[in-house]
Amino acid sequence: MTYQVVVWGTGNVGRPAIRAIATHRDLKLVGVVVSNPAKVGKDAGELAGIAPLGVLATDDTEIAFAPDVDCVVYAATADTRPMEAYMDLERLLRSGRNVVSTAFYPLLHPASAPPELMGMLTPAMEAGNSSVFVSGIDPGWALDILPALVSGVGAGITEIRIQEIFNYALYDAPDIVRNVIGLGGPMNVLPQMLEEMSLMTVWAPMVRVLADSLEVEIDEVITTVERRPLERTIEVPGMGTFEEGTMGAFRFQVTGLAGGHPLLTVEHITRIDDDCAPDWQQPLNPGGEHRVVMSGHPHLEITVHGNEPGEPGAAGGGNASAANRCVNAIPAVCDAAAGALSPVDLPPITGAAQVRLG
Repeated sequence: MTYQVVVWGTGNVGRPAIRAIATHRDLKLVGVVVSNPAKVGKDAGELAGIAPLGVLATDDTEIAFAPDVDCVVYAATADTRPMEAYMDLERLLRSGRNVVSTAFYPLLHPASAPPELMGMLTPAMEAGNSSVFVSGIDPGWALDILPALVSGVGAGITEIRIQEIFNYALYDAPDIVRNVIGLGGPMNVLPQMLEEMSLMTVWAPMVRVLADSLEVEIDEVITTVERRPLERTIEVPGMGTFEEGTMGAFRFQVTGLAGGHPLLTVEHITRIDDDCAPDWQQPLNPGGEHRVVMSGHPHLEITVHGNEPGEPGAAGGGNASAANRCVNAIPAVCDAAAGALSPVDLPPITGAAQVRLG
């Protein structure tokens, strides 16, 4: 069976999503929605950096609601326009379109999503007989399927720690870096991303997804945050000046306690300058990486670093893997029973439909 797909948004996730659909044997790209007038009328392949695909981008969102569309890859941001994004999602699901996305963090673990959100989306999914699956890299596959897989070769496991260690000077989203993440901002103001509510909304669900995979009951999720100022003024290409004394690095931990024991921890060590917080852990790979550290027998450390030709910055490989995770899940999401899906609800998602010989 061939599933017809629309990609909504052609930024850091939408571009690799188009490429992944183009190489997937069971998917057909039938539409691309853009918000930038300069992209309207351009071929999807051109926007994604590949050969023309014969699908022209449009700013008419109604193409995503066409009855022959099986799934929508919602790659538009919800960080800066949450109400509009969730209204889009509700309408898509009510119309019968299945949705995969990296945008809607509370749905990473539907069982712990806010009741008011599920109260809005559940009737829409029931009316449309549709499903939604939210993933990414971190939050996403680096925090669920990867550590779950690693656990399968362990014994006597006492802790699983998943780390993101990155320099965000190479992240192609300057507005997010400054205004959401808060790098370059005043030290006396806690940025949005590091607020307790944000940590519990975005990363606590991933702790619970992993706990579900390991059949562990989490008693409580706790957070810690540390920040460091820049010790010098720096210039970052594409982002401008980051002044001495503004926030240059942070480290947070989101930990799931089981029986009072810190069993599952998500840790971020993030810098805008490699020289900031030199005593904190540094990545083994230029720009950054994701790492799973399992304490037990044996002690295992798995490091993941991706590169994506043509994508800007060290985050390009991570963004591509996030998009690919969603795209490769489309057949399973379309075939699933209606509802909000977590990774535990889906069969193993492999790259079988992406294999190319020669």
